[in-house]
Amino acid sequence: MHKDGRIVRGVAAHARGARLGRPPAMGEEEIRHARALLARPENSTSSIAKLLGVSRNTIYQYVPELAAGRDSLVAGNAPALPSPRS
Repeated sequence: MHKDGRIVRGVAAHARGARLGRPPAMGEEEIRHARALLARPENSTSSIAKLLGVSRNTIYQYVPELAAGRDSLVAGNAPALPSPRS
């Protein structure tokens, strides 16, 4: 019975448009920022992760092009980036 109540509440929340679960670690702006920084060879994945306050694994999850190597980002496919937050 307890499990059924959670399912009903979850379905009702979804119908209201509520977002369920853990919030995303990175937003669109942070992803664009990471891609722009990764396009510069002098920036390491670790330093970018530290700057954005996430783990290296999170960078790899949100920027799947890294699996093909950094050259795919350096080729000019990285979008323009607004200035970083202070």
